[in-house]
Amino acid sequence: MYPAAVRARQEGRSPLEDADNGPPERWASSRKLVASGALALLLALAGCGGNETGQQEGGASTEENAQAEPEPASQEEAPGSEGTSPGAGQEAATGEGTWPVAGVADEVSPSVVQINVRSVQRTPLGAPQEQEGLGSGVVYDESGLIITNNHVVEGADEVNVAFADGSTEQGRVVGGDPFTDVAVVEVDRDGLPAAEFAGGGDLDVGELAVAIGSPSGFQATVTSGVVSGLNREVPARFTGGTPQAALVDLIQTDASISPGSSGGALADRDGRVIGINVAYLPPGQTGAENIGFAIPAETATSVADQVIETGQASTPYLGVRLVDLTPEISEQFGLPVEQGAIVVDPDPDGPAAEAGIEPESVVTAIDGTAVESTGDLLVALRQYEPGDTVELTVVTDEGEQQVELELGERTGEGA
Repeated sequence: MYPAAVRARQEGRSPLEDADNGPPERWASSRKLVASGALALLLALAGCGGNETGQQEGGASTEENAQAEPEPASQEEAPGSEGTSPGAGQEAATGEGTWPVAGVADEVSPSVVQINVRSVQRTPLGAPQEQEGLGSGVVYDESGLIITNNHVVEGADEVNVAFADGSTEQGRVVGGDPFTDVAVVEVDRDGLPAAEFAGGGDLDVGELAVAIGSPSGFQATVTSGVVSGLNREVPARFTGGTPQAALVDLIQTDASISPGSSGGALADRDGRVIGINVAYLPPGQTGAENIGFAIPAETATSVADQVIETGQASTPYLGVRLVDLTPEISEQFGLPVEQGAIVVDPDPDGPAAEAGIEPESVVTAIDGTAVESTGDLLVALRQYEPGDTVELTVVTDEGEQQVELELGERTGEGA
C-alpha cells in the first residue's frame, strides 16, 4: 500500500568532473576505502575517480543561522558568488525584495538527513576491503521513507541515517534506479518531518536555489545561489566519453555542491524541494566554478513512488548504445544530417535491432520530437513506459526512414 504522502501526491495534495589523464570526479558523494591500515577515498559509483575529503568550502550550519539576528546582505554577499552560503540570518537583496535563505534553511533542514553506508568487498586477490561512505537524503514521507541517490547506497551492506535532531536510525534500502540515480531508504520511525516537493514546470532560470546536505560529513550545511539552467545534460567529455543516462534533464545551480551532498535537497524560496542534488563539475578539471546539478523533484518523486510500490523502477528500453553525432563525424562519414544520436552496438535481441535499426544509424526524432543529441533521446524515453509503441525517424547513408517499434523494459546498460 502507498504511504500517506504518496497517496496525497496522487490526489494532488502536498505532504508535510573528466580530464585527459583520468576519470571525472562527478558524483557528489564520498566513500572511504580502508585496507591494510590505509585510508583512501572513492566514489560510490564504479568507474568514477576518488574525491579527497579535506574541509570543503561550504556554508554555515542551520543552527548558526537560527541563532543570529537577520541582517541585510551586501551586494558582494549575494547568492551565486563562489563559496556563498547563508550567514547569520542572511537575506540577499534582489530587485523584487529579499531572498530568505535563512528562512528556507529553517524550513527544509529538519527534513534533510545524512546517510552513512558501509560495505565489504574483495580485492582481485581475495582480500576483504571495507568501504565507508556518506551522502545525504530528504525525508519523503513521515512514516520513514527517504529519497537519496542510488549511487549513495548501491551495494551497501549497512545503512545508517543521521537526522537533524542528532538521532540516528538504521536504514534499509527499499530499492533504487541507476538510470535516474534515485533510491529510497526506509527507517523504522514515524512522525518524521517530510519535505514538500515541488511539481514540474514551474522553475525559472535565475530564481533562488538553496542546497542543503552533508558535504564531507558537515551535516546540515547550507549553501545558496540560483537556478543557473534547466534541462541540462552533462556532456560525455566529462563522463569518460560515454553519455550517462542519469545525467540528463537536470537542474543546474551555482549553489555549492560537494562530495557528500549527493541526495540532499535543492530548495526554492518557498521551502519546496525542487531537486535532489546529484553531481558537480570540479573546477580544477573544467576551469569553471560552481557548476552543480540536481535531479528535478518531479523525476525523483515519480521514480520513488515506483520503488516504494514494487521495489524497482520500470524503465523503457530501446536496446542500443548511443553517441552524439557532431558535424565533424557527419562530414567524416558523409551523413546528410549533423545532429542526432548515433546507434552503436545494438542489442541483437532488443527492440531496435528487431525493428531493423542497424549500427551507425542516426536517430533524429521520436514521435515527431526532434532528437539533436543522445540526451534528447534519453530524456524523451522517460516519457514512455515499457510496451509503448513509438515511431523513430532514422537516417542512414541511404536516406531517412520512419521505424515503428515497441519499447522493452530496461534491465542493464544502454538506452
